[in-house]
Amino acid sequence: MVPIMLQRWHEISFLHWSCDGSDVAPHLPPGIIPDLYEGKAWISLTPFLLRGLRSPLLPKWLGMDFPEMNLRTYVIGREGPGIWFFSLDAGKLSPVLGARAAYGLPYYLAKMTAQVGKRANIYTVRRNRTVRARIEVLKGPPIATPSALDVFLTARFRLYSTWARRLITAKVEHPPWQLHHAEISDLEENVRAASRVAFPSGDFLAHHSIGVDTKISLPRLA
Repeated sequence: MVPIMLQRWHEISFLHWSCDGSDVAPHLPPGIIPDLYEGKAWISLTPFLLRGLRSPLLPKWLGMDFPEMNLRTYVIGREGPGIWFFSLDAGKLSPVLGARAAYGLPYYLAKMTAQVGKRANIYTVRRNRTVRARIEVLKGPPIATPSALDVFLTARFRLYSTWARRLITAKVEHPPWQLHHAEISDLEENVRAASRVAFPSGDFLAHHSIGVDTKISLPRLA
């Protein structure tokens, strides 16, 4: 893979809700379907600090840093398993405009903070005075042996999007996650409701990681 972007997903937390695949399917474009684990689809909210966003030609110190939060689900397309984003909130305008133009991703500019502590992280998001979130994550010990579900929800190396009404895809490369147990001590959000994917859920799971360095390819038709 020839990367077009380098970045680090730093101090990332994962909040996962299970749901019925038939609820998710109508929200996906033609060409991809929900990727199910033991018959269930999953919706995830992932707040983090994005660090060092840059071209491979630039040194890391010239990269951009800003908080971000993604709302996503897990899908299968012709190119294999991947991620579909319902929304992406970011705290800096230029990446929002760039990602919308190049990848067709539903990025939004938002007022965001990410307070990183030794034992807990607090993420806040406020978009357009209507969409907001406050998430406090208590960071637990490392997960020595991730379960199959842990891997299913985090080890994803492709994104799908639409550009000019056509399905596109891009590869993502990064080392294996070092996942930690996590407990959500405070959660207020209407991000899922704003994207109309606040489905009834029978399961909830949370992870945390100090992060990974990533490489992302140019998009191409899927």
